[in-house]
Amino acid sequence: MRWFGFGFNAFGQICAQKEKSDEGEANTTEVKIISPTELSTTVDGSGCSFKTRKIQASWSRRVSLRGDGDRCVFLAGFKSFPSAESSGCTDAFISESHLTLAFQDRIETWNLQEEDKTPSWNMEISAQPESSGVNLPLAPGGYITSKPPFYYHLSAQLKAKSLALGGGHAVLLTAAGDVYTWGLGSHGQLGHGGLASEEKPRVVEALCGMPMSSVASGGWHSACISDIFLTEGGDLYVWGWNESGQLGLPSRGLWRASQHKSSQQSGEKPEESGTSLDGEQQEEDKHEEVFISIQAFPALLDVSQSCEIQKVSCGSRHTAVVTNTGDLYTWGWGEYGQLGHQTLMSSDEPQRVEFFKDEQMRVIDVVCGTWNTFAAAIKKDDAYS
Repeated sequence: MRWFGFGFNAFGQICAQKEKSDEGEANTTEVKIISPTELSTTVDGSGCSFKTRKIQASWSRRVSLRGDGDRCVFLAGFKSFPSAESSGCTDAFISESHLTLAFQDRIETWNLQEEDKTPSWNMEISAQPESSGVNLPLAPGGYITSKPPFYYHLSAQLKAKSLALGGGHAVLLTAAGDVYTWGLGSHGQLGHGGLASEEKPRVVEALCGMPMSSVASGGWHSACISDIFLTEGGDLYVWGWNESGQLGLPSRGLWRASQHKSSQQSGEKPEESGTSLDGEQQEEDKHEEVFISIQAFPALLDVSQSCEIQKVSCGSRHTAVVTNTGDLYTWGWGEYGQLGHQTLMSSDEPQRVEFFKDEQMRVIDVVCGTWNTFAAAIKKDDAYS
């Protein structure tokens, strides 16, 4: 399995700094990576390379969990690794300010903004079987956040299976496949039909009766995949803010941007091309009922008619999914190349990342950072061997 990254790279969280040239030029970092680029393999002092099992990303950092041998984590991006001993780590969760590590007998949270010799918070837990270890940010009896007091209690009645933390909201999946949300709701990201916030977990009633298999959350939007019996994937549901097309629904902002770009490319002013500002407004009014700024209820999104969805991840304002055919689709804000389409264009329509098809690779996992995307892929020949 090989991992690739694309998008925001100002701190080298995808590719490290370029070496200083013979001409004496200063080290530089490519800020925007528009095409999937393979991540360097984690290497220890002996020169041995190790496989990456899992990746988590924040705005300026990436943490990779080594998947073979004596498990440990590798940190890339802004600042260096804290004084934490990560040998034996089973899971990792990162934010801009803190790194949380899970072990079989404890959970530790380290401050990434200080050079502390001890964790900011820790919790002893009963020894966890390797096959059923901690699934961060969930923790026994509750969940972990990036701000003090770090640990929050969850009712045992929820029987939490997984949890996705967004910019200011949370999306929880229960063992029965129900979806609960809470936190900020100002952009419809909770899926309850309104813009009110919720202090406690509240079931998303629009999804009741349809068990889900996974959930994801972005800056102000959310997503989940239905659990269809005896299939390798399910349907994708999205809700929340759509200003940048991150829901895959028609966006007024992107329509305006495309109209403006068309005018610039033609080199004509509206009055020169036979149109007027009133005419442009009339054209926009024609699409008024189509544009969706906020989707406060879960909406079914048809990514591709010929396949189902296996994985979903959300960035701040973009979304990525993996299909059961091994294709990667992305959409939303693309200013830093985080959509992987070799452009800086945003899109309110799901588009396949052609790189992996061209390389004869099957994508098996995807993780969105705030402004970037990471995908794991294998050669198609290996997938069927």
